[in-house]
Amino acid sequence: MAVPWTQVRAVVNWLNLSTILGLAIARTGGATVRRHGRGTWLATDYRYRFPMASAFTVGSVIISRHDRMYLEARPALLRHEDRHCTQYAFCLGPVMVLLYVVLMGVSWLLSGDHASYNPFERLANLSDGGYRKVRLRFSRRVQ
Repeated sequence: MAVPWTQVRAVVNWLNLSTILGLAIARTGGATVRRHGRGTWLATDYRYRFPMASAFTVGSVIISRHDRMYLEARPALLRHEDRHCTQYAFCLGPVMVLLYVVLMGVSWLLSGDHASYNPFERLANLSDGGYRKVRLRFSRRVQ
């Protein structure tokens, strides 16, 4: 019997320590943590305002300042964050945080927007995460 990919992803994120990091961040932020399914955890009512996103993911932990009902009413956002869980498994866990920050800076330099040209956000589907695609700075017309 084949093991579902989400179980493999969950184990990899425990082994690469990213889920442990995510749970520590959630706990530090006073979040309520519950199992969500697909090997993920939802950490809701996170008290800090950083990062500014409505939700963010560390390992297999989806963290949000909002409550559980807010997230469950937004299945596209949860799919977006679930894709980030997979990215953590492929990117050696906490190493992804550094890569994400570097690529966020590259995206900002290219477009003035931290998400539009960040490959992690594009692969997780920009619109599912509530992001809009911004044109490249050099492709805008000067008026």
